[in-house]
Amino acid sequence: MPFVVVSGLSGSGKSTVLRTLEDAGFFTTDNLPPELWGTLHDLARARGLHRIAVTTDARTREFLSALEDSYTRLARREEQLHILFLEADAGVLIKRFNFTRREHPLGDTLLVDFARERELLSPMRAMADTVIDTTNLSAKELSERALALLKLDHDFRLRLMSFGFKHSPPRDVDLVLDVRTLPNPYYDPELRPKTGLDPAVAAYAFQGEDSEAFYAELRHFVRTAAERARTSGRHGYTVGIGCTGGQHRSVAVADRLVRDLTDLNPQVTDHRDMQEDHG
Repeated sequence: MPFVVVSGLSGSGKSTVLRTLEDAGFFTTDNLPPELWGTLHDLARARGLHRIAVTTDARTREFLSALEDSYTRLARREEQLHILFLEADAGVLIKRFNFTRREHPLGDTLLVDFARERELLSPMRAMADTVIDTTNLSAKELSERALALLKLDHDFRLRLMSFGFKHSPPRDVDLVLDVRTLPNPYYDPELRPKTGLDPAVAAYAFQGEDSEAFYAELRHFVRTAAERARTSGRHGYTVGIGCTGGQHRSVAVADRLVRDLTDLNPQVTDHRDMQEDHG
């Protein structure tokens, strides 16, 4: 079970790395004293959690005297224990603090604080498996570096949701698409009680060259939008696909996109307005 401790200087990017690991499926906890590492490890294992990441830094200075002992105890139980230490030039850290207007946890002048913090965290730095200088790294570059060092995939998921416009469009999606121009199976009495997951309903909705051409353009647009989101560093992108009632066409389109866009790790999160097939 990977157990990652993220430490380093204030403003060096610890929050960025912790958010990245959370997006990669880690259970994360900020500002955890070393003496509680083992407790969290055991609780997580008992509850079936498989990836843990915590931050431990100058904010836990009252507890850092237990650092070495805590590390040794946990290392005996966990082979995949990693300590990642982040640092940056003092000038860059000062600019970051001035931008956010946050107060340094040690509470003196910034130059003095950073010097004291380096000394305070020197045992943690010495234990680290990897030290990353974030001086010239963007948040995206830091995220990618951390994932690569830990040999983790930058998971991206295309989330698809079908709905009916008569029930109102969803508000929690990135993109809403309208497929009401496709042939409507509702007007076929035999297909009306069925859903877009039925092959006969899907065949009706996609009948004709015009329908296939429309679907091809829609698929290309979804791919382009999702790939741009992935390139920008996002871990997911949600597309809402709507027809009139949310029973036939939108369901069929979402189901087909899952099969056609496998490289984007697609998943139907909800057929929001689909009623069960009573046919």
